[in-house]
Amino acid sequence: MSTNKENQNNSFDSKIMLFGEYSIICQSMALSIPYSHFNGSLKFINKNHYTDLDFARRSNQQLHEYYQNYLLPTAEKGKLPEGFNHRLLDEDIGNGLYFESSIPEGYGLGSSGALVVALYSKYMGNGQTHIHLTHPQSDIPKLKKDLAVLEAWFHGTSSGIDPLICFMKTPLLIKEDQTILPINIPRYNLNPDDAIFLLNSEKSVKTAPLVDQFIKDCENSEFNDRIQNEYIPLNNSCIQSLIDADIDKFTKEILELSQFQATYFNRMIPPSLEKSWKYGIETGKYMLKLCGSGGGGFALGFTHHYSEVKERFLKKGMEIIPVYQYKYN
Repeated sequence: MSTNKENQNNSFDSKIMLFGEYSIICQSMALSIPYSHFNGSLKFINKNHYTDLDFARRSNQQLHEYYQNYLLPTAEKGKLPEGFNHRLLDEDIGNGLYFESSIPEGYGLGSSGALVVALYSKYMGNGQTHIHLTHPQSDIPKLKKDLAVLEAWFHGTSSGIDPLICFMKTPLLIKEDQTILPINIPRYNLNPDDAIFLLNSEKSVKTAPLVDQFIKDCENSEFNDRIQNEYIPLNNSCIQSLIDADIDKFTKEILELSQFQATYFNRMIPPSLEKSWKYGIETGKYMLKLCGSGGGGFALGFTHHYSEVKERFLKKGMEIIPVYQYKYN
Protein backbone atom coordinates (compact mmCIF):
# COMPACT_ATOMS: atom_id res chain seq x y z
CA MET A 1 0.00 0.00 0.00
CA SER A 2 1.30 3.46 -0.86
CA THR A 3 2.47 5.58 2.05
CA ASN A 4 1.86 8.79 0.10
CA LYS A 5 -1.20 10.47 1.61
CA GLU A 6 -3.91 11.60 -0.73
CA ASN A 7 -4.65 15.30 -0.48
CA GLN A 8 -8.38 15.57 -1.00
CA ASN A 9 -8.32 19.37 -1.30
CA ASN A 10 -5.39 19.79 -3.70
CA SER A 11 -7.29 20.95 -6.76
CA PHE A 12 -5.73 22.72 -9.73
CA ASP A 13 -7.48 25.16 -12.02
CA SER A 14 -7.47 25.32 -15.79
CA LYS A 15 -5.77 28.24 -17.54
CA ILE A 16 -6.60 30.70 -20.29
CA MET A 17 -3.92 32.33 -22.40
CA LEU A 18 -5.50 35.70 -23.01
CA PHE A 19 -2.76 36.73 -25.44
CA GLY A 20 0.31 35.13 -26.96
CA GLU A 21 -1.05 32.07 -28.76
CA TYR A 22 1.40 31.13 -31.53
CA SER A 23 3.29 34.43 -31.30
CA ILE A 24 5.01 33.30 -28.10
CA ILE A 25 6.80 30.72 -30.24
CA CYS A 26 8.41 33.74 -31.92
CA GLN A 27 9.38 35.41 -28.62
CA SER A 28 6.38 37.72 -28.22
CA MET A 29 4.84 38.78 -24.95
CA ALA A 30 2.07 36.60 -23.49
CA LEU A 31 -0.51 36.94 -20.75
CA SER A 32 -2.12 33.92 -19.13
CA ILE A 33 -4.56 33.56 -16.24
CA PRO A 34 -5.83 30.70 -14.06
CA TYR A 35 -9.51 29.89 -14.63
CA SER A 36 -11.28 28.24 -11.72
CA HIS A 37 -14.47 27.28 -13.58
CA PHE A 38 -12.70 24.07 -14.64
CA ASN A 39 -10.31 22.15 -12.39
CA GLY A 40 -8.94 18.75 -11.51
CA SER A 41 -7.29 16.78 -8.71
CA LEU A 42 -5.68 13.41 -8.16
CA LYS A 43 -7.92 10.72 -6.65
CA PHE A 44 -7.95 6.97 -6.12
CA ILE A 45 -10.70 4.83 -7.60
CA ASN A 46 -13.38 3.93 -5.04
CA LYS A 47 -11.80 5.90 -2.19
CA ASN A 48 -14.64 7.59 -0.29
CA HIS A 49 -16.14 9.50 -3.21
CA TYR A 50 -18.38 8.89 -6.21
CA THR A 51 -17.48 9.42 -9.83
CA ASP A 52 -17.90 8.09 -13.36
CA LEU A 53 -16.10 4.77 -12.99
CA ASP A 54 -15.43 4.41 -16.72
CA PHE A 55 -13.86 7.87 -16.77
CA ALA A 56 -11.72 7.01 -13.75
CA ARG A 57 -10.51 3.78 -15.32
CA ARG A 58 -9.65 5.53 -18.61
CA SER A 59 -7.74 8.20 -16.70
CA ASN A 60 -5.86 5.55 -14.73
CA GLN A 61 -4.97 3.76 -17.97
CA GLN A 62 -3.76 7.02 -19.50
CA LEU A 63 -1.56 7.62 -16.47
CA HIS A 64 -0.19 4.10 -16.84
CA GLU A 65 0.67 4.76 -20.50
CA TYR A 66 2.19 8.14 -19.61
CA TYR A 67 4.38 6.49 -17.01
CA GLN A 68 5.46 3.49 -19.08
CA ASN A 69 5.96 5.30 -22.39
CA TYR A 70 7.42 8.56 -21.15
CA LEU A 71 8.21 9.02 -17.46
CA LEU A 72 10.07 5.74 -17.00
CA PRO A 73 12.27 6.12 -20.12
CA THR A 74 12.91 9.76 -19.19
CA ALA A 75 13.89 8.71 -15.66
CA GLU A 76 16.23 6.05 -17.03
CA LYS A 77 17.97 8.79 -19.04
CA GLY A 78 18.30 10.86 -15.87
CA LYS A 79 16.19 13.68 -17.29
CA LEU A 80 13.25 13.83 -14.87
CA PRO A 81 13.18 16.79 -12.44
CA GLU A 82 15.51 16.07 -9.55
CA GLY A 83 13.52 14.79 -6.58
CA PHE A 84 10.49 13.65 -8.59
CA ASN A 85 9.43 10.33 -7.04
CA HIS A 86 8.37 8.44 -10.15
CA ARG A 87 8.52 5.07 -8.41
CA LEU A 88 5.91 6.11 -5.86
CA LEU A 89 3.78 7.44 -8.72
CA ASP A 90 4.00 4.05 -10.43
CA GLU A 91 2.90 2.36 -7.21
CA ASP A 92 -0.04 4.71 -6.83
CA ILE A 93 -1.11 4.17 -10.43
CA GLY A 94 -1.19 0.47 -9.65
CA ASN A 95 -3.46 1.29 -6.69
CA GLY A 96 -5.97 3.14 -8.87
CA LEU A 97 -4.67 6.71 -9.10
CA TYR A 98 -6.51 8.87 -11.66
CA PHE A 99 -7.12 12.54 -12.45
CA GLU A 100 -10.65 13.64 -11.55
CA SER A 101 -11.08 16.59 -13.89
CA SER A 102 -13.76 18.85 -15.31
CA ILE A 103 -11.26 20.46 -17.71
CA PRO A 104 -12.25 19.49 -21.26
CA GLU A 105 -9.37 17.95 -23.20
CA GLY A 106 -8.38 19.50 -26.52
CA TYR A 107 -10.09 22.81 -25.73
CA GLY A 108 -7.12 25.07 -25.05
CA LEU A 109 -7.67 25.27 -21.30
CA GLY A 110 -4.57 23.45 -20.08
CA SER A 111 -5.92 20.03 -19.13
CA SER A 112 -2.44 18.48 -19.41
CA GLY A 113 -0.93 21.41 -17.52
CA ALA A 114 -3.25 20.89 -14.57
CA LEU A 115 -2.50 17.16 -14.54
CA VAL A 116 1.24 17.75 -14.64
CA VAL A 117 1.02 20.24 -11.76
CA ALA A 118 -1.04 17.81 -9.70
CA LEU A 119 1.66 15.15 -10.22
CA TYR A 120 4.49 17.58 -9.54
CA SER A 121 2.86 18.82 -6.34
CA LYS A 122 2.29 15.31 -5.03
CA TYR A 123 5.46 13.50 -6.09
CA MET A 124 8.09 16.22 -6.00
CA GLY A 125 10.07 16.09 -2.77
CA ASN A 126 7.77 16.63 0.20
CA GLY A 127 4.92 17.85 -1.95
CA GLN A 128 5.28 21.52 -2.86
CA THR A 129 1.73 22.70 -3.32
CA HIS A 130 2.34 26.44 -3.58
CA ILE A 131 4.96 28.94 -4.59
CA HIS A 132 4.40 32.31 -2.95
CA LEU A 133 4.78 35.50 -4.94
CA THR A 134 7.72 36.38 -2.69
CA HIS A 135 9.56 33.31 -3.98
CA PRO A 136 12.89 34.34 -5.54
CA GLN A 137 12.44 35.25 -9.20
CA SER A 138 15.47 33.13 -10.07
CA ASP A 139 13.58 29.96 -9.13
CA ILE A 140 10.71 30.48 -11.58
CA PRO A 141 12.74 29.45 -14.68
CA LYS A 142 13.75 26.19 -12.99
CA LEU A 143 10.16 25.46 -12.02
CA LYS A 144 9.04 26.20 -15.58
CA LYS A 145 11.73 23.88 -16.94
CA ASP A 146 10.75 21.05 -14.59
CA LEU A 147 7.08 21.35 -15.55
CA ALA A 148 7.96 21.50 -19.25
CA VAL A 149 9.76 18.16 -18.97
CA LEU A 150 6.70 16.53 -17.39
CA GLU A 151 4.26 18.01 -19.94
CA ALA A 152 6.27 17.39 -23.11
CA TRP A 153 4.73 13.95 -23.69
CA PHE A 154 1.27 15.44 -24.23
CA HIS A 155 2.18 17.92 -26.96
CA GLY A 156 5.50 16.70 -28.33
CA THR A 157 7.12 19.72 -26.70
CA SER A 158 6.17 22.14 -23.93
CA SER A 159 7.14 25.66 -22.89
CA GLY A 160 6.10 24.88 -19.32
CA ILE A 161 3.97 28.02 -19.18
CA ASP A 162 0.57 26.30 -18.97
CA PRO A 163 1.46 24.14 -15.95
CA LEU A 164 3.30 27.11 -14.40
CA ILE A 165 0.04 29.09 -14.46
CA CYS A 166 -1.81 26.19 -12.83
CA PHE A 167 0.92 25.83 -10.21
CA MET A 168 1.29 29.46 -9.19
CA LYS A 169 -2.45 30.20 -9.38
CA THR A 170 -1.93 33.80 -10.42
CA PRO A 171 -1.85 35.71 -13.74
CA LEU A 172 1.55 35.59 -15.39
CA LEU A 173 3.08 38.04 -17.83
CA ILE A 174 5.73 36.69 -20.17
CA LYS A 175 7.87 39.57 -21.40
CA GLU A 176 9.65 39.78 -24.75
CA ASP A 177 12.89 38.57 -23.19
CA GLN A 178 10.80 35.62 -21.87
CA THR A 179 11.11 36.80 -18.27
CA ILE A 180 8.04 35.62 -16.36
CA LEU A 181 6.36 37.93 -13.86
CA PRO A 182 3.35 37.30 -11.61
CA ILE A 183 1.06 40.30 -12.03
CA ASN A 184 -2.29 41.71 -11.01
CA ILE A 185 -4.41 42.82 -13.94
CA PRO A 186 -5.73 46.25 -12.93
CA ARG A 187 -9.43 47.01 -12.67
CA TYR A 188 -10.77 49.65 -15.01
CA ASN A 189 -14.08 51.42 -15.36
CA LEU A 190 -16.52 48.75 -16.51
CA ASN A 191 -20.16 48.82 -17.38
CA PRO A 192 -22.55 45.97 -16.47
CA ASP A 193 -22.35 44.49 -19.98
CA ASP A 194 -18.57 44.33 -20.28
CA ALA A 195 -17.33 40.74 -20.31
CA ILE A 196 -14.74 38.25 -21.46
CA PHE A 197 -16.25 34.90 -22.43
CA LEU A 198 -15.62 31.49 -23.95
CA LEU A 199 -17.55 30.25 -26.97
CA ASN A 200 -17.71 26.49 -27.50
CA SER A 201 -16.97 25.09 -30.97
CA GLU A 202 -18.12 21.63 -29.81
CA LYS A 203 -14.94 20.08 -31.19
CA SER A 204 -11.79 18.89 -29.43
CA VAL A 205 -8.45 19.13 -31.19
CA LYS A 206 -4.81 18.13 -30.72
CA THR A 207 -2.37 21.01 -30.33
CA ALA A 208 0.82 19.52 -31.77
CA PRO A 209 -0.17 19.32 -35.48
CA LEU A 210 -1.36 22.94 -35.53
CA VAL A 211 1.78 24.21 -33.81
CA ASP A 212 3.97 22.17 -36.18
CA GLN A 213 2.17 23.69 -39.17
CA PHE A 214 2.58 27.21 -37.81
CA ILE A 215 6.32 26.68 -37.38
CA LYS A 216 6.47 25.39 -40.95
CA ASP A 217 4.48 28.40 -42.20
CA CYS A 218 6.99 30.72 -40.54
CA GLU A 219 9.62 29.37 -42.93
CA ASN A 220 7.76 31.36 -45.59
CA SER A 221 9.36 34.82 -45.53
CA GLU A 222 6.14 36.71 -46.36
CA PHE A 223 4.16 35.00 -43.61
CA ASN A 224 7.01 35.37 -41.13
CA ASP A 225 7.25 39.09 -41.90
CA ARG A 226 3.56 39.50 -41.09
CA ILE A 227 4.00 37.66 -37.81
CA GLN A 228 7.06 39.69 -36.82
CA ASN A 229 5.93 43.11 -38.03
CA GLU A 230 2.15 42.99 -37.60
CA TYR A 231 0.93 40.19 -35.35
CA ILE A 232 3.54 40.35 -32.58
CA PRO A 233 3.37 44.17 -32.19
CA LEU A 234 -0.44 43.95 -32.12
CA ASN A 235 -0.38 41.11 -29.59
CA ASN A 236 2.07 42.99 -27.36
CA SER A 237 0.08 46.20 -27.60
CA CYS A 238 -3.12 44.40 -26.56
CA ILE A 239 -1.36 43.15 -23.45
CA GLN A 240 0.08 46.55 -22.62
CA SER A 241 -3.28 48.28 -23.12
CA LEU A 242 -4.93 45.81 -20.76
CA ILE A 243 -2.21 46.26 -18.15
CA ASP A 244 -2.48 50.07 -18.52
CA ALA A 245 -6.29 49.85 -18.20
CA ASP A 246 -6.67 51.80 -21.46
CA ILE A 247 -10.03 50.30 -22.41
CA ASP A 248 -10.58 52.37 -25.56
CA LYS A 249 -7.22 51.43 -27.05
CA PHE A 250 -7.67 47.85 -25.90
CA THR A 251 -11.06 47.57 -27.66
CA LYS A 252 -9.64 48.93 -30.91
CA GLU A 253 -6.69 46.54 -30.82
CA ILE A 254 -8.81 43.50 -30.00
CA LEU A 255 -10.80 44.20 -33.16
CA GLU A 256 -7.59 44.41 -35.20
CA LEU A 257 -6.31 41.17 -33.65
CA SER A 258 -9.59 39.39 -34.46
CA GLN A 259 -9.36 40.61 -38.05
CA PHE A 260 -5.75 39.47 -38.38
CA GLN A 261 -6.56 35.99 -37.11
CA ALA A 262 -9.60 35.75 -39.41
CA THR A 263 -7.34 36.53 -42.36
CA TYR A 264 -4.08 34.73 -41.60
CA PHE A 265 -5.07 32.05 -39.08
CA ASN A 266 -8.19 30.99 -40.93
CA ARG A 267 -7.50 27.27 -40.72
CA MET A 268 -7.23 27.54 -36.93
CA ILE A 269 -10.78 28.93 -36.71
CA PRO A 270 -13.28 26.07 -36.26
CA PRO A 271 -15.83 25.98 -39.12
CA SER A 272 -18.66 26.13 -36.57
CA LEU A 273 -17.43 29.56 -35.45
CA GLU A 274 -16.52 31.18 -38.79
CA LYS A 275 -19.83 33.03 -39.31
CA SER A 276 -19.99 34.16 -35.71
CA TRP A 277 -16.38 35.36 -35.92
CA LYS A 278 -17.12 37.51 -38.99
CA TYR A 279 -20.40 38.79 -37.53
CA GLY A 280 -18.59 40.07 -34.47
CA ILE A 281 -16.07 41.94 -36.60
CA GLU A 282 -18.74 43.42 -38.87
CA THR A 283 -21.07 44.60 -36.10
CA GLY A 284 -18.57 45.39 -33.36
CA LYS A 285 -20.87 43.70 -30.84
CA TYR A 286 -18.07 41.37 -29.80
CA MET A 287 -14.65 40.23 -30.93
CA LEU A 288 -13.42 36.63 -31.05
CA LYS A 289 -9.84 35.39 -30.94
CA LEU A 290 -8.16 32.03 -30.61
CA CYS A 291 -8.02 30.43 -27.20
CA GLY A 292 -4.90 28.31 -27.34
CA SER A 293 -4.05 26.64 -30.62
CA GLY A 294 -7.53 26.87 -32.12
CA GLY A 295 -8.78 24.30 -34.61
CA GLY A 296 -11.55 23.49 -32.15
CA GLY A 297 -12.13 23.91 -28.45
CA PHE A 298 -13.13 27.36 -27.25
CA ALA A 299 -12.76 30.77 -28.83
CA LEU A 300 -12.16 33.69 -26.50
CA GLY A 301 -14.58 36.61 -26.77
CA PHE A 302 -14.57 40.24 -25.65
CA THR A 303 -17.69 42.40 -25.58
CA HIS A 304 -19.36 45.53 -24.19
CA HIS A 305 -22.79 43.97 -24.92
CA TYR A 306 -22.73 40.70 -23.01
CA SER A 307 -26.50 40.37 -22.39
CA GLU A 308 -27.26 40.76 -26.09
CA VAL A 309 -24.36 38.53 -27.18
CA LYS A 310 -25.26 35.82 -24.67
CA GLU A 311 -28.87 35.76 -25.85
CA ARG A 312 -27.77 35.56 -29.49
CA PHE A 313 -25.53 32.55 -28.94
CA LEU A 314 -27.98 30.75 -26.67
CA LYS A 315 -30.68 31.08 -29.35
CA LYS A 316 -28.26 29.43 -31.76
CA GLY A 317 -27.75 26.59 -29.29
CA MET A 318 -24.13 27.58 -28.68
CA GLU A 319 -22.52 27.33 -25.25
CA ILE A 320 -21.16 30.62 -23.91
CA ILE A 321 -19.30 30.75 -20.58
CA PRO A 322 -18.26 33.99 -18.86
CA VAL A 323 -14.60 34.30 -17.88
CA TYR A 324 -14.77 37.80 -16.45
CA GLN A 325 -17.84 39.96 -15.94
CA TYR A 326 -18.69 43.19 -14.18
CA LYS A 327 -20.08 42.64 -10.70
CA TYR A 328 -21.92 45.13 -8.57
CA ASN A 329 -20.53 45.74 -5.09
